[in-house]
Parts: sequence; C-alpha cells; structure tokens
Amino acid sequence: VQLQASGGGLVQAGGSLRLSCTASGLTSDTYAMAWFRQAPGKEREFVAAISASGEKILYSESVKGRFTISRDNAKNIMNLEMSSLKPEDTAVYYCATRTYYTNGYDTSRYWNYWGRGTEVTVSS
Repeated sequence: VQLQASGGGLVQAGGSLRLSCTASGLTSDTYAMAWFRQAPGKEREFVAAISASGEKILYSESVKGRFTISRDNAKNIMNLEMSSLKPEDTAVYYCATRTYYTNGYDTSRYWNYWGRGTEVTVSS
C-alpha cells in the first residue's frame, strides 16, 4: 500500500487549499482514510477521517466547519478542502489508511499506512 499526499503550499490567512491523497496497492475499497497534521515541535494530531463508503465523517474540533474531507473510491483518491485557513493550521499534513477494522480513529496508532506528507504554510 502506498499513499501520496499533494496540494500543500503557502497561503495567506483566510485563504483556501485543497489537499489530495492518492492510494495505490489496495485490493479493495473497504478501508477508512484520514488526515493528520504535525506542526513543528508538536505531536501529530488528528484532522479528519472518512469511512470506506464515505458515509461516516469525523473532524477535530479545531477544523470543524472549515475543512471538508471527501473521497472518490473509483479513483482511489481522498481530498481535504481547507478554507478560512489560520496560521495555526500550518503543519505537514499526512494521509493515512488502515487495513483492519476498529472504532478508534483519533490517534496515529489506529492507522497502519501513511503517506509522506505535504507541507501547508499559512501566513498571517
């Protein structure tokens, strides 16, 4: 399984960015996916998750109402639409997936495949 995140960049506060994560090597579409982020000097934190079907979506409180996660299983792509960006959203964003079922989602230990990350910088 390989995940490749893209779409990061430099944006002014209040602006928008769209991140994408392309998955390859998966043999089925029965997998949840998620976005995490890690700011310099901080631990990796949960951003959003989406179920295999796309019907169940969860967000961290810090991004709820500003970020939208979605997926296209036919193309094996997951997206994160980010709007009203704030300087505190600055981080490396990672996409993740897992090949087993669990109810947990909000820490790294629940996800067993990770992409390399894409950097997002929000200037004030």
